[in-house]
Amino acid sequence: MDIESARPAGGAPVRQVRPRTDGDLGACVRALAEVHERDGYPVNWPDHPRDWLSGPALLAAWVAELDGRIVGHVGLSRSAADDAAPALWSSREGVSSAAAAVVGRLFVAPAARGHGIGALLMARAVREARERGLHPVLDVVASDAAAVALYERLGWELLATVEQRWSPEQTVSVRCYAAAG
Repeated sequence: MDIESARPAGGAPVRQVRPRTDGDLGACVRALAEVHERDGYPVNWPDHPRDWLSGPALLAAWVAELDGRIVGHVGLSRSAADDAAPALWSSREGVSSAAAAVVGRLFVAPAARGHGIGALLMARAVREARERGLHPVLDVVASDAAAVALYERLGWELLATVEQRWSPEQTVSVRCYAAAG
């Protein structure tokens, strides 16, 4: 099993990132509900959160544990026809958007923040994309200042800010990023 773990200095909690299993989905949904209540992510709570975390384009997903408790999640997916970030990146690079992989469904439970878990999850997803010969891209609601700050701190390059129509009544401003390199 592909597991990455670290014990920060000073006896801090053990952080571990490992592949997500079907048995993890309940804990992931509970953590996601905490994030939604605190931060409003996802903007629109899905009717079926387990399915939302496991969409048909999913290539791989990981969970983060803090002292054995699931506190975070990230997924890596193939790009869909309506994904802005892969289209922007492929246009810039002059390659097919099929050469991109979308990093998404990233969240860390509020009580577990400040331990570098988001960065660990991002690093794992980026590594997987590159191992598959794909370039990692992502999009984020522009108003999510904490996520924007994380991606920029990790060196992701802003491709553009676009307006996406999520429903007839909802248009959302989204920042699209590509991993450096």
